[in-house]
Amino acid sequence: MAAIIGISYEYKAVNLSKGEQFTPEFEKLNPLHFVPVLDDGDVVVSDSYAILLVASIVTSSIQPLHMLSNLKYLVQKVGPQESLLFAQTNVEKGFNALEKLLKDINGKYASGDEVYMADVFMAPQIAVAMQRFKIDMSKYPRLCRIFESLKALPEFLDASPERQPDAVH
Repeated sequence: MAAIIGISYEYKAVNLSKGEQFTPEFEKLNPLHFVPVLDDGDVVVSDSYAILLVASIVTSSIQPLHMLSNLKYLVQKVGPQESLLFAQTNVEKGFNALEKLLKDINGKYASGDEVYMADVFMAPQIAVAMQRFKIDMSKYPRLCRIFESLKALPEFLDASPERQPDAVH
């Protein structure tokens, strides 16, 4: 998603199949052993939403201090103590709400025919819901339509897990 926002980054592979997420070095970054992790020297962020907020701070010329205070709040509230169980039990509740919110949107993406941050956040959530949580997406036709449109974009294709240098095939 960094390509859509227009920022550069250094990719460091973590081989999940070899258990590299369980090394003491990685555990210092994220005690839950999940990826992705953003290590910006002064700040370590291990939540996808918070990482995108950091990217917004870096690329935004408006209200960077407000964004930083939001980030600090999120890092406190969404951290290692949040369990995987919470995510699993709330995916369908969230998807039901999204379907209702999107009922009047007929464009390719969540806000019409242009990609916005909502799409950037939504795509990986849908992918994880299908792959990790085995959510039946036939109940969510709007989300499916949006996800299919996003998957056709080169930036989303390039960011897909299977296209990363450390992907296990």
